[in-house]
Amino acid sequence: MDTVFFIASKILSFTLSPLIWFFALLIIAIIINKPNFKKRVLWATIIFFYLLSNSFLVDEAMRWWEVPPVKTEQLNAPYDYIVILGGMMSYYDTQTNQIGINTSIDRLLQGLKLYKKGYAKKMLISGGDGSLLKSIGKEAEIIKMYLNDIGLDNDHILIESESKNTYENAKYSAQLLKNDSASKILLITSAYHMKRALACFKKQGIDADYYPAERYSGKRKYTFDHLFIPDLNAIEKWDRLIHEWIGYLIYIVMGYA
Repeated sequence: MDTVFFIASKILSFTLSPLIWFFALLIIAIIINKPNFKKRVLWATIIFFYLLSNSFLVDEAMRWWEVPPVKTEQLNAPYDYIVILGGMMSYYDTQTNQIGINTSIDRLLQGLKLYKKGYAKKMLISGGDGSLLKSIGKEAEIIKMYLNDIGLDNDHILIESESKNTYENAKYSAQLLKNDSASKILLITSAYHMKRALACFKKQGIDADYYPAERYSGKRKYTFDHLFIPDLNAIEKWDRLIHEWIGYLIYIVMGYA
């Protein structure tokens, strides 16, 4: 069941990508024979692309969805564990042992900072290979090897490397945490992903505090380029946000969150 859900979620994520919608509209405009309808579709495509590429609009959507920032002095430290969710790697080169990272690496950076400052006794990195074709590798294992390579003491760093998605992050992490009698947990993941992650962990009996990383919504900007000039980065943000909305809804329906 979990495997079927994983594959179906990957396919759904692909079909709901804004770029797929954009290209679908263009294809419709090309193949349609009715001039008036073709013109309407083209205008709809232009308007759709402009709205999706507007940085101000997507920032406002992110601001509405992301959990609010947390100051370190607000944390109820010390914690038994800082739990860092995966999704930070885009590839792993086995020949050179180099890791390809993405913007979610901020999850690890924020977690390491708090761990090194003594906000938690131990750290748990949760993440397996979330790619459909298993082309990346077990992320938590690779990250731990990297931390060992740069000289970080791994004695108090645990890993969970079997999970493929957020539901399994929570499921397998909860098993480790409960076995270690951990009661105070600080969860770190991207701000836009935190609501779903917290709900999954709570479903597994872990009522964690949170510290959001990779925040996209910051101080409002009213500069001309931010308000009016199309930006491809905005489309990527919409892609992440729409994926998160659909994922959260599906998790609720499936009973995962």
